[in-house]
Amino acid sequence: MIYLDNAATTLHKPPQVTQAVLEAMQTLGNSARGAHAGALDASRVIYTARERLARLLGCPRPDHVVFTCNVTEALNTAICGLVEPGDHVVTTVLEHNSVLRPLYRLEKEAGIRLDLVPADGQGRLDYETMERLVGRDTCLVVCTHASNLTGNLTDIPRVSGIAHAANALLVVDAAQTAGTRRVDMEDLGADVLCFTGHKGLMGPQGTGGLCIREGVEIRPFKCGGTGVQTYLPRQPSQYPTRLEAGTLNGHGIAGLSASVQWILETGVEKIEDRERAMTQRFCEGVRGLPGVKVYGDFTGPHAAIVTLNIGDLDSGQVADRLAEDYGIAVRAGAHCAPRMHEALGTREQGAVRFSFSWYTDDGEIDAAVEAVGRIAEDEQEKPQ
Repeated sequence: MIYLDNAATTLHKPPQVTQAVLEAMQTLGNSARGAHAGALDASRVIYTARERLARLLGCPRPDHVVFTCNVTEALNTAICGLVEPGDHVVTTVLEHNSVLRPLYRLEKEAGIRLDLVPADGQGRLDYETMERLVGRDTCLVVCTHASNLTGNLTDIPRVSGIAHAANALLVVDAAQTAGTRRVDMEDLGADVLCFTGHKGLMGPQGTGGLCIREGVEIRPFKCGGTGVQTYLPRQPSQYPTRLEAGTLNGHGIAGLSASVQWILETGVEKIEDRERAMTQRFCEGVRGLPGVKVYGDFTGPHAAIVTLNIGDLDSGQVADRLAEDYGIAVRAGAHCAPRMHEALGTREQGAVRFSFSWYTDDGEIDAAVEAVGRIAEDEQEKPQ
């Protein structure tokens, strides 16, 4: 199988990740639940993971790296923990349902006022409209670093300037960029940076988290056991314990720690260069094919994603043919980004997403280009 669905989850990971998970499952106890060797080892592994992620993502304090089970939980934690009833929140049409649905729920149940910044037919964000929408009554701006549909990168420093000029906080969804591009939350101006472990960070599923700027106070999304301050009737106030009720996924975090160390040693710039070359190779290969429409703006910074359609074919049909006839795994459909499809005009057809990783090679790229060409040719030859 040629695996080109890395924006959903990376299949191929550094071998150190598997080894770390295996060792953790055989040796680790429960962090903060005991003073024996297994519990202490778990605490050391988890803290090392915090330190490595803080280094990679530009979080000034390792204890402000909070673990969750994925970026969806991280975004829910940030959004629900920062927004009060009646607040004004600004987000964009680029967003994943992990952002949209919590905000829609708060709009209905807590009476928040919600505005969405539009994008054009190539998925480019309208920053001028954002400047008009964000005002002194805005408490929060939530924005993705890269669209999971088009791969377009958002100018986060510009968004940060808009948000902070109005004294609003900025939450950044780095699901599609953490591990594959230089992401420094301080340089970006993010108050909260949400990440997932199983995409560009090449860690296990069931891992993710938040990096939180010092001074940002997020209310607990859930309450429960922490292993410390047991007699306190409320959730402890200090990070990371405040947001980490219940047993952490120590085994998964051990694997994530190993993958982050591999990224640090390999170099994010090297990974980015490789993925950029593959993205360009594929994009150039499919753009001239008859009936193929490629979405997104490739004139600027871009994630390792190319999304397309072939004529009027349903995107699911294309993905099925790629899998069954050519052994190529991609993602088709709506990609949990409904507003982006409305902007692109692909609400009914969906779109076929190809996404690459460090472990994709040129031969796989060329095979995918050839497969798209054959499907497009077949479609062209059909009687009209």
